[in-house]
Amino acid sequence: MRDKLVKNLENQIKVKDFKLNSLLEITTAINSNFGVDQLIRIYAFILKEQLGFHRFILFNEQEDWNCLLKVGFKGKIKDIDVKRDLSRFKEITVIESSQSKLLAEFDVIIPVYHKEKALAYLLLSGIKNTETDTAENKADRSFVQTLTNIIVVAIENKRMAKQSIVQERIKKELEVASEMQKLLFPSDLPSNRRMDISAKYTPRHEVGGDYYDFIPLGDDEYIICIADVSGKGIGAAMLMANFQATIRTLFNYQRFEMEFLMEELNKKVMKSAKGEKFITFFIAHYNATSRELKYVNAGHNHPFITNGRKVEMLSEGCIGLGMLDELPFIHIGKKILKPNTTIVLYTDGIVELENDKEEYFGTEKLVKLVHSYYPLKMEDMNNVIFSKLDEWRGDLNLVDDTAIFSCRFF
Repeated sequence: MRDKLVKNLENQIKVKDFKLNSLLEITTAINSNFGVDQLIRIYAFILKEQLGFHRFILFNEQEDWNCLLKVGFKGKIKDIDVKRDLSRFKEITVIESSQSKLLAEFDVIIPVYHKEKALAYLLLSGIKNTETDTAENKADRSFVQTLTNIIVVAIENKRMAKQSIVQERIKKELEVASEMQKLLFPSDLPSNRRMDISAKYTPRHEVGGDYYDFIPLGDDEYIICIADVSGKGIGAAMLMANFQATIRTLFNYQRFEMEFLMEELNKKVMKSAKGEKFITFFIAHYNATSRELKYVNAGHNHPFITNGRKVEMLSEGCIGLGMLDELPFIHIGKKILKPNTTIVLYTDGIVELENDKEEYFGTEKLVKLVHSYYPLKMEDMNNVIFSKLDEWRGDLNLVDDTAIFSCRFF
């Protein structure tokens, strides 16, 4: 049983690595200013040779709708009217039957939209067991949609560059990256009789390198974590995406001792970043029955626990991940949480925010705010804190990504 779980875990990580590497390959080609034909060849190779789809057609709107790519289909496509036959598809759709002979040759329609405008439609054949529509199939289709989105937007950007609309091109690139990054964060944080958890995040630019997460381990145990990658931009966001995927994959299949987990994560960051970036990281495991909190702080800003009066900083841990090939030490912190205890996790964008006098906001002000508004729900308290941050910086821009993750355990 353990061997099967380990094998499944390894397969999951390989799939995540493959998808990330594919995105990195496309991103590198775009950043290297590859021509449209080269980008299309890379895209077709990934779909056919790496993902195993044997038949597909990509329609793209330029001055008019045209066929940008056709693989494995020998029929004529001139009879299809994209606006008439495909514009009704707003989401990924499995083709169960169709009066169109062309559409009947395919399994799935994958639309690509930008600001409610259709940019492309991908007709795809080769999905396994469409009748059962497995989670694996859905994940593959979602990945293909993301990949297609990036390719189509890149091609659109090249067209815009020829028209000297550089700013609009950059905006489109960043919006795509921003949408990808939103998938990192948990969409639903619990607020119930056991706990009240809320988070708020504002990136400095369209994409950033901050991340937080909440992972239930059954009914009584939970993982909470927060991280910040050195550097900014798409590269930092991609590294953090890989990091988040690794954590989620690990906890989906097995529980690990903190020391082993940190060692594995450090290896993963070193392999992905090759020493060019590192990640500060805080992770805690909370048992609601015993009320014990175990944690490791890997070079991150010290989260703190408080009952509204007394404050304890959570500083035990190790160095940041990806700084050295091996972690020289790992210290596990342990706390027993009394009822109505609050844990506040945050990134350096909060405490290092400057005002017009070049003064930092600082940890002390953050703690005072938490105490002043302690009776509030976590969402309301976070909103107040961000309001105070806006007052502090005035007309100045954010200097960094800014995230706060507040957890109250009743």
